[in-house]
Amino acid sequence: MRGKGQGLGPAACLLVAVFLAAGGALAGQSTASDKEQGDDAASFKEFTNRVQEYAELHRTVESNLPSLKSKEELPEVIAAHQQALARKIREARPHARPGDISTRGTREAFRHAVRSVFQGPQAANARATIKQGVPLKEIHLRVNQVYPDVDPYTTVPPSLLLKLPKLPDEVAYGVVGRDLVLLDVKADMVVDLIPEILPED
Repeated sequence: MRGKGQGLGPAACLLVAVFLAAGGALAGQSTASDKEQGDDAASFKEFTNRVQEYAELHRTVESNLPSLKSKEELPEVIAAHQQALARKIREARPHARPGDISTRGTREAFRHAVRSVFQGPQAANARATIKQGVPLKEIHLRVNQVYPDVDPYTTVPPSLLLKLPKLPDEVAYGVVGRDLVLLDVKADMVVDLIPEILPED
Protein backbone atom coordinates (compact mmCIF):
# COMPACT_ATOMS: atom_id res chain seq x y z
CA MET A 1 0.00 0.00 0.00
CA ARG A 2 1.28 3.47 -0.87
CA GLY A 3 1.67 6.05 1.84
CA LYS A 4 0.16 9.50 1.72
CA GLY A 5 3.42 11.02 0.57
CA GLN A 6 3.86 8.70 -2.39
CA GLY A 7 2.88 9.83 -5.91
CA LEU A 8 1.08 7.97 -8.66
CA GLY A 9 2.83 5.22 -10.52
CA PRO A 10 3.89 5.59 -14.19
CA ALA A 11 0.79 3.80 -15.54
CA ALA A 12 -1.55 5.97 -13.48
CA CYS A 13 0.25 9.13 -14.56
CA LEU A 14 -0.11 8.09 -18.20
CA LEU A 15 -3.83 7.45 -17.71
CA VAL A 16 -4.32 10.87 -16.12
CA ALA A 17 -2.42 12.52 -18.96
CA VAL A 18 -4.64 10.81 -21.53
CA PHE A 19 -7.80 11.98 -19.75
CA LEU A 20 -6.49 15.53 -19.49
CA ALA A 21 -5.55 15.60 -23.17
CA ALA A 22 -8.93 14.27 -24.20
CA GLY A 23 -10.70 16.76 -21.98
CA GLY A 24 -8.64 19.59 -23.41
CA ALA A 25 -9.48 18.54 -26.97
CA LEU A 26 -13.21 18.37 -26.21
CA ALA A 27 -13.05 21.75 -24.52
CA GLY A 28 -11.32 23.14 -27.60
CA GLN A 29 -14.03 21.72 -29.86
CA SER A 30 -16.75 23.20 -27.65
CA THR A 31 -15.02 26.59 -27.61
CA ALA A 32 -14.64 26.53 -31.40
CA SER A 33 -18.31 25.61 -31.80
CA ASP A 34 -19.40 28.35 -29.41
CA LYS A 35 -17.21 30.87 -31.25
CA GLU A 36 -18.64 29.81 -34.62
CA GLN A 37 -22.19 30.17 -33.33
CA GLY A 38 -21.39 33.59 -31.90
CA ASP A 39 -19.78 34.75 -35.14
CA ASP A 40 -22.74 33.44 -37.15
CA ALA A 41 -25.25 35.21 -34.89
CA ALA A 42 -23.36 38.50 -35.28
CA SER A 43 -23.14 38.05 -39.06
CA PHE A 44 -26.85 37.26 -39.33
CA LYS A 45 -27.65 40.37 -37.30
CA GLU A 46 -25.59 42.50 -39.69
CA PHE A 47 -27.32 40.79 -42.63
CA THR A 48 -30.75 41.53 -41.14
CA ASN A 49 -29.82 45.20 -40.70
CA ARG A 50 -28.69 45.45 -44.32
CA VAL A 51 -31.83 43.72 -45.60
CA GLN A 52 -33.96 46.13 -43.58
CA GLU A 53 -32.07 49.05 -45.13
CA TYR A 54 -32.86 47.65 -48.57
CA ALA A 55 -36.52 47.18 -47.62
CA GLU A 56 -36.67 50.82 -46.49
CA LEU A 57 -35.20 51.88 -49.84
CA HIS A 58 -37.79 49.75 -51.63
CA ARG A 59 -40.66 51.34 -49.68
CA THR A 60 -39.36 54.86 -50.30
CA VAL A 61 -39.06 54.23 -54.03
CA GLU A 62 -42.47 52.57 -54.22
CA SER A 63 -44.15 55.40 -52.31
CA ASN A 64 -43.13 57.79 -55.10
CA LEU A 65 -44.80 55.67 -57.79
CA PRO A 66 -48.48 55.75 -58.71
CA SER A 67 -50.07 53.09 -56.53
CA LEU A 68 -52.04 50.18 -57.88
CA LYS A 69 -55.72 50.58 -57.11
CA SER A 70 -56.25 46.91 -56.41
CA LYS A 71 -54.84 43.43 -56.96
CA GLU A 72 -57.37 43.01 -59.76
CA GLU A 73 -55.62 45.55 -61.99
CA LEU A 74 -55.03 44.52 -65.61
CA PRO A 75 -51.88 42.38 -66.04
CA GLU A 76 -50.24 45.03 -68.22
CA VAL A 77 -50.80 47.67 -65.53
CA ILE A 78 -49.26 45.43 -62.89
CA ALA A 79 -46.31 44.63 -65.19
CA ALA A 80 -45.72 48.32 -65.89
CA HIS A 81 -45.74 49.10 -62.16
CA GLN A 82 -43.29 46.26 -61.51
CA GLN A 83 -40.94 47.44 -64.26
CA ALA A 84 -41.05 51.03 -63.01
CA LEU A 85 -40.30 49.87 -59.47
CA ALA A 86 -37.33 47.79 -60.61
CA ARG A 87 -35.98 50.66 -62.70
CA LYS A 88 -36.23 53.17 -59.86
CA ILE A 89 -34.56 50.78 -57.40
CA ARG A 90 -31.69 50.23 -59.86
CA GLU A 91 -31.31 53.99 -60.17
CA ALA A 92 -31.20 54.27 -56.37
CA ARG A 93 -28.44 51.64 -56.08
CA PRO A 94 -26.59 51.83 -59.41
CA HIS A 95 -23.37 50.29 -58.10
CA ALA A 96 -24.98 47.34 -56.27
CA ARG A 97 -22.92 44.17 -56.42
CA PRO A 98 -22.83 40.74 -54.74
CA GLY A 99 -21.80 41.08 -51.10
CA ASP A 100 -23.39 44.47 -50.46
CA ILE A 101 -25.94 42.71 -48.24
CA SER A 102 -24.39 39.26 -47.75
CA THR A 103 -20.91 40.12 -46.47
CA ARG A 104 -18.10 37.57 -46.18
CA GLY A 105 -19.07 36.77 -42.59
CA THR A 106 -22.70 36.40 -43.62
CA ARG A 107 -21.78 34.02 -46.42
CA GLU A 108 -19.89 31.84 -43.95
CA ALA A 109 -22.88 31.84 -41.60
CA PHE A 110 -25.14 30.77 -44.47
CA ARG A 111 -22.71 28.00 -45.40
CA HIS A 112 -22.77 26.70 -41.83
CA ALA A 113 -26.58 26.72 -41.88
CA VAL A 114 -26.67 24.86 -45.20
CA ARG A 115 -24.15 22.32 -43.97
CA SER A 116 -26.13 21.63 -40.79
CA VAL A 117 -29.28 20.93 -42.84
CA PHE A 118 -27.80 18.95 -45.71
CA GLN A 119 -25.62 16.82 -43.43
CA GLY A 120 -28.25 16.39 -40.71
CA PRO A 121 -31.38 14.26 -40.18
CA GLN A 122 -33.40 16.43 -42.61
CA ALA A 123 -30.89 16.03 -45.45
CA ALA A 124 -33.04 13.69 -47.58
CA ASN A 125 -36.11 15.94 -47.35
CA ALA A 126 -34.04 19.05 -48.09
CA ARG A 127 -32.51 17.46 -51.18
CA ALA A 128 -35.94 16.30 -52.36
CA THR A 129 -37.26 19.87 -52.08
CA ILE A 130 -34.36 21.24 -54.09
CA LYS A 131 -35.03 18.72 -56.87
CA GLN A 132 -38.74 19.50 -57.14
CA GLY A 133 -40.22 21.46 -60.01
CA VAL A 134 -38.89 22.15 -63.45
CA PRO A 135 -35.13 21.54 -63.81
CA LEU A 136 -33.31 24.83 -64.12
CA LYS A 137 -30.98 25.45 -66.99
CA GLU A 138 -27.65 27.17 -66.53
CA ILE A 139 -28.21 30.88 -65.99
CA HIS A 140 -25.94 33.61 -64.70
CA LEU A 141 -27.79 36.05 -62.50
CA ARG A 142 -26.58 39.53 -61.70
CA VAL A 143 -27.49 41.88 -58.87
CA ASN A 144 -30.05 44.51 -59.98
CA GLN A 145 -31.13 42.22 -62.83
CA VAL A 146 -34.83 41.57 -63.34
CA TYR A 147 -35.37 37.87 -62.77
CA PRO A 148 -35.97 36.10 -66.11
CA ASP A 149 -39.58 34.93 -66.49
CA VAL A 150 -38.47 31.75 -68.24
CA ASP A 151 -36.31 30.64 -65.32
CA PRO A 152 -38.27 29.55 -62.24
CA TYR A 153 -36.44 29.40 -58.95
CA THR A 154 -36.63 26.50 -56.52
CA THR A 155 -38.31 26.73 -53.13
CA VAL A 156 -35.89 26.86 -50.21
CA PRO A 157 -36.30 23.75 -48.00
CA PRO A 158 -38.36 24.59 -44.87
CA SER A 159 -35.69 23.03 -42.64
CA LEU A 160 -33.17 25.50 -44.05
CA LEU A 161 -35.52 28.48 -43.83
CA LEU A 162 -35.84 27.86 -40.09
CA LYS A 163 -32.09 28.45 -39.73
CA LEU A 164 -31.93 31.59 -41.85
CA PRO A 165 -32.77 35.16 -40.81
CA LYS A 166 -36.39 36.18 -41.27
CA LEU A 167 -36.86 38.56 -44.20
CA PRO A 168 -39.16 41.59 -44.60
CA ASP A 169 -42.19 41.16 -46.86
CA GLU A 170 -40.47 42.83 -49.81
CA VAL A 171 -37.73 40.18 -50.03
CA ALA A 172 -37.57 36.38 -50.30
CA TYR A 173 -35.00 33.61 -50.57
CA GLY A 174 -34.79 31.52 -53.73
CA VAL A 175 -32.53 28.76 -55.04
CA VAL A 176 -31.16 28.73 -58.58
CA GLY A 177 -28.89 25.79 -59.23
CA ARG A 178 -26.50 25.85 -56.28
CA ASP A 179 -26.91 29.60 -55.66
CA LEU A 180 -28.96 31.13 -52.86
CA VAL A 181 -30.65 34.23 -54.25
CA LEU A 182 -32.18 37.19 -52.46
CA LEU A 183 -35.15 38.39 -54.52
CA ASP A 184 -37.27 41.51 -54.42
CA VAL A 185 -40.69 39.89 -54.78
CA LYS A 186 -42.51 43.04 -55.96
CA ALA A 187 -39.86 44.28 -58.39
CA ASP A 188 -39.00 40.68 -59.40
CA MET A 189 -35.35 41.64 -59.19
CA VAL A 190 -32.14 40.10 -57.84
CA VAL A 191 -31.08 41.97 -54.71
CA ASP A 192 -28.06 39.84 -53.82
CA LEU A 193 -26.84 36.27 -54.23
CA ILE A 194 -24.47 33.79 -52.65
CA PRO A 195 -23.00 31.56 -55.38
CA GLU A 196 -22.45 27.81 -55.09
CA ILE A 197 -23.62 27.51 -51.51
CA LEU A 198 -25.96 24.54 -51.98
CA PRO A 199 -24.46 21.03 -52.18
CA GLU A 200 -23.96 19.25 -55.45
CA ASP A 201 -26.28 16.37 -56.33
